[in-house]
Amino acid sequence: MSTSTFSSSLPSTPLDAADKAFTLLAEAPTHVPFDARGFDGLPQRILPLDELRRLVLASGTSPQVRDAVWRELVVRARRDGPAWRVAAVGMAMPGLRRQAGMLAAGWRGDTHDLDAELLVGFMECLARVDIDEPRICGRLIEAGVRAARKVREAESDTMLIRSGEAGAVLPIRPWDHPDLVLARAVAVAVLDRDEATLIAATRLENQTLAGVARQIGISPQTASDWRAKAEKRLVEAINGGELSFVPLRSRRSRPNTGRRPRGVGPALGSGAAA
Repeated sequence: MSTSTFSSSLPSTPLDAADKAFTLLAEAPTHVPFDARGFDGLPQRILPLDELRRLVLASGTSPQVRDAVWRELVVRARRDGPAWRVAAVGMAMPGLRRQAGMLAAGWRGDTHDLDAELLVGFMECLARVDIDEPRICGRLIEAGVRAARKVREAESDTMLIRSGEAGAVLPIRPWDHPDLVLARAVAVAVLDRDEATLIAATRLENQTLAGVARQIGISPQTASDWRAKAEKRLVEAINGGELSFVPLRSRRSRPNTGRRPRGVGPALGSGAAA
């Protein structure tokens, strides 16, 4: 093999390296299997990790099954060492890559730094995430996004609205149109898209909680719990100024490659991707 061929085959980013490690875990002879027997909604057999990832990401897989799988992944990652931590990162890779692309929009620095912080935040949360709460994978990814955003914020790489007064900097008002407030909250991972949909549909569009819960695929009680916790985080983020300097232009200029939540109405639209 030539040097150039060898070099081109090496992972070029931290996310590529993590994904390559996951692929190796899914293949012989380093095959790390997942015992899916006893997991409702999954084939009752030993699954390679790449097949498990496809099944968990499939649109027909319920949130309950996803959380059950992730609960086991977190337990194994904490108990059984590095291979399972790599497995957890690889299982979340599609979501991590979506977030990495959004974080890179408008970033003038090395995107490898953002990717690395995204992974560090994810891995640190893996050790402490509450597996009794829903949306385990989503909360792990959100922790990674928060870590990566600290790098961006340190470089002051967000768009600011400047007044005519020299040196004055005014934030984007977090109390402006509610749809934009929700969109900013999704952009910085204060909310995920399902939580934003719950708030928008039930608070702004007068849809019933039971109806929106059915669209998302969760129980009304779960929807109520999610909304209460999401609204608490949203209030804290607004009061803490987390939504004051969040640009949305770059998101609207990019095609929306993320999954649009089922039942999302016109309140968020495609401009509030997460």
